[in-house]
Amino acid sequence: MDSGVIPKEQMMQAKPGRLVDQVLAELQTGIIKGDIPPGSKINEQDIAERFGISRGPAREALLALERQRLVVRAPHIGARVARLTVAELNELYQLRSVLEAMACELAAKHISNAQLAKLRELIDHQQAALASDDPYFQQQGDVDFHYQIIQASGNRHLQETLMGGLYHLLRMYRFQTSSRKRPTEAIAEHRAIVEAIAQGDGELAALLMRRHIERGRISTEHKLKAMQQADGLSSLNE
Repeated sequence: MDSGVIPKEQMMQAKPGRLVDQVLAELQTGIIKGDIPPGSKINEQDIAERFGISRGPAREALLALERQRLVVRAPHIGARVARLTVAELNELYQLRSVLEAMACELAAKHISNAQLAKLRELIDHQQAALASDDPYFQQQGDVDFHYQIIQASGNRHLQETLMGGLYHLLRMYRFQTSSRKRPTEAIAEHRAIVEAIAQGDGELAALLMRRHIERGRISTEHKLKAMQQADGLSSLNE
């Protein structure tokens, strides 16, 4: 694990709960971007040494990564950074399609004017960012299109399922298999979904979201297979 380290002075000033959050955020970013490679070993001692912290916060951060499925633990092997697989990709997108379609239906009923304005502003930002080669698609939290629709659904359990259990793992697949063509298509699809929600047409918004996610799944699967094939050829040539 050799990506950036949070300054020790900042670590010393942080409260215990906040310290774990800071470490967790750094590790999430490193794993999602591939700076901490898939399959690499990770344990609480490594984390503690890397960030200059005690093993207590390091253990908490590692357990959180396991809950988010960014880290997997196997008998006699220990904890490793999750690897991208086609089988898991398809399972994740299958579940995501159902849940995010439901989020669209609920958002069409419950979205506020402020949330709708924020979604439209986000899409305009995405368009401008893409034109300037800014990787908008990799951003998270409040600036993520899917995140905002899930929030607008108003269903706490749906929010916890998608944003707590699936969100980070989905971002890892999206980030590491992104291409220039797909974000361009995705923005147009985002606009259509938002307009259906704005019109209160939850059925149409859900249909458009399912189609959007399926196109994303196909694009991601093709890119992942190509990456795996290239890695296999590279290994043979070493």
